[in-house]
Amino acid sequence: MSREHVILNINVLDFGISPVAWRLSGLPKTANTTGDYFADIARIAERGTLDAYFLADNPAIREDPLRKPGQRALEPTTILTTVAAATSHIGLIGTLSTTFNDPVELAERLLTLDHLSGGRAAWNAVTTYNPLAGGNFGLDANPDRASRYRRADEFVDVVLALWQAAIDGRDITHHGEFFSLAGRLPLGASPQGHPLIVQAGGSPQGRDLAGRTANAVFTAEWTLAAGLEHYEQVKQVAARHGRPRSDIAILPGLITTIGSTEAEAAERYRTAHELQEPHQELTALGTALGADLTAYPIDAPFPQDLLADPHDSNTFTASLGFRESLVRAIRDRLSAKGTHYTLRDAVLEFGLGGHRRIIGTPEQVADTIEEWFRTGAADGFNLMPDTFPAGLEIFVDEVVPILRHRGLFRHEYTEPTLRERYGITPARTHTAA
Repeated sequence: MSREHVILNINVLDFGISPVAWRLSGLPKTANTTGDYFADIARIAERGTLDAYFLADNPAIREDPLRKPGQRALEPTTILTTVAAATSHIGLIGTLSTTFNDPVELAERLLTLDHLSGGRAAWNAVTTYNPLAGGNFGLDANPDRASRYRRADEFVDVVLALWQAAIDGRDITHHGEFFSLAGRLPLGASPQGHPLIVQAGGSPQGRDLAGRTANAVFTAEWTLAAGLEHYEQVKQVAARHGRPRSDIAILPGLITTIGSTEAEAAERYRTAHELQEPHQELTALGTALGADLTAYPIDAPFPQDLLADPHDSNTFTASLGFRESLVRAIRDRLSAKGTHYTLRDAVLEFGLGGHRRIIGTPEQVADTIEEWFRTGAADGFNLMPDTFPAGLEIFVDEVVPILRHRGLFRHEYTEPTLRERYGITPARTHTAA
């Protein structure tokens, strides 16, 4: 642990991480197609002095949210302009694909957001493995993993060069495998110099890209031991690239179902689970592992063959980082319980969400945050409540006061920009060679 306070972002996954979040929210089914919905959530998060507001993307052709409530409907950077206007302090992190965007347009869009928000913007750079996305851009299939990461490396370098040129007030020239450009953006430096970079890839290529360029990493580790290992790996990559370890924050996802008592939290989770569609968790776990689980007996010992490495990681269509974390967690369970650990156990424990999950009291949630922070497994968390707004309100009203009492979290905002709040080295003018 090197930071004084834990970093806490709120990951606003529409109505929440629960598959039945809309039904639990009590809101109209079209609420997540309005700017007011996202602004109201941001105001709750800012009341709790949370660090940043995090939005995922989904650049695929998908179902109409009016016919299937809870489906993602709005583009993230457009939502963030609404959130910026409704708030004064909270950071604004938008996920945008390096596979399905243009670096010049993206650099200008995010630098504009950074100017308009007073230095609160950040970009979560992802390569997009969703096979449906390619169809939205005239492709029969997504590029393979190696191609996506080569493009991502060059894409991030071009964006950072454009942002640095905005600070330096000079033109750049770039000729690479994927992009060629000359010139600069029609904007100068923002209040924090330029937006921060966030990275969410957990594969070896993703960890290298993060260590080289990112200021924060959204990880998916289930156990403290795995969290400690991942934390150190990324920090070491950053150090090998000559960067201060403190310039990159490790932020695992944390799914929360909170009740005033353990029984209340368990009942809240049970209610949601009973509303879910049958086999939803089985399908989700199969997708993460890259296998059809319907062929396996659900109450037999967990099939060891499901944990073998993919035949070709380059063409594996799900997230390698999620899979690696999941396989490690299941192997830990098998080591502890042997043949008593069944496929059903794994489905119930790991079937939805892809991140560590806590079902418990505010004190138990605070205990986990404190343990991971103080032992050096995390600089903070990307919080993923079961449902909005209730899941965020109980965190702000009951978990945040505990963290403040323990000296782990701020009482008020004191830094004007996200860069300063994260403790990242200031962006400076580069002397021309």
